[in-house]
Amino acid sequence: MHNVMKRGGAVVFLLVLFIIWEAVVWWRDIPMWLLPAPSAIIAEGYRSFGDFSVHILATTKLTLLGLTIGASIGFIIALLLHRMPLINQMVYPLLILSQNVPTIVLAPLLIIWFGFGLLPKLIIISLVCFFPIVVAMMDGLKNTDPTLKHYMQMIGANRGQTFWKLELPYAMPSLFSGLKIAATYSVMGAVISEWLGAKQGIGVYMTYAQSSFRIDRVFVAIFAIMLLSMALFALIQLIERMIVKGQTREV
Repeated sequence: MHNVMKRGGAVVFLLVLFIIWEAVVWWRDIPMWLLPAPSAIIAEGYRSFGDFSVHILATTKLTLLGLTIGASIGFIIALLLHRMPLINQMVYPLLILSQNVPTIVLAPLLIIWFGFGLLPKLIIISLVCFFPIVVAMMDGLKNTDPTLKHYMQMIGANRGQTFWKLELPYAMPSLFSGLKIAATYSVMGAVISEWLGAKQGIGVYMTYAQSSFRIDRVFVAIFAIMLLSMALFALIQLIERMIVKGQTREV
């Protein structure tokens, strides 16, 4: 009941913001090319949904593929760094440095190196996705109850059994926290990759809208990005509830 009330409060707050936005545009008579009203954005989204849905589908496919690859890479890196402390000390600073390179600067280089195909787009999305998962997963593994780890050693469990039966279940909440962050990043990574060379996608739609001064369509694309990010976040949250609760009962 408390969660429903909080979500209802968020919806009401958004409605108030849209009403204020609509009123300011009407009162100040702001032109469409400068700032369209929410009603105009919704109307344009409804009119162009047939054409726009193709772009939404293309971005969704690219996002899911990139997120899956980035999450897999992040999980493997976190596991290797956790099992190999010496390599952790050498590699972890490099992972931090990799996040200091602006994606918008790196993206043109990837296009030059790998062309305009799918590979550079997946690299961009994976780069923005894997780091939150690595950090969250490693923190979760480190926070495993040492008393339980000692108990596992006492009963003769090897490192692999300790990992699968104890450390991984303990790290699951942290892993899903990283996944939820990565999911929101993945949509923007997909859009940025589409800016640099794609035939379909929300990023392509946004570029065409900007070049033709259709600011209402730009806002349609922005709202679509927000909704897609929220949908991915909610999907991962649902999977988290099923898996983490199952792990809790099993443990």
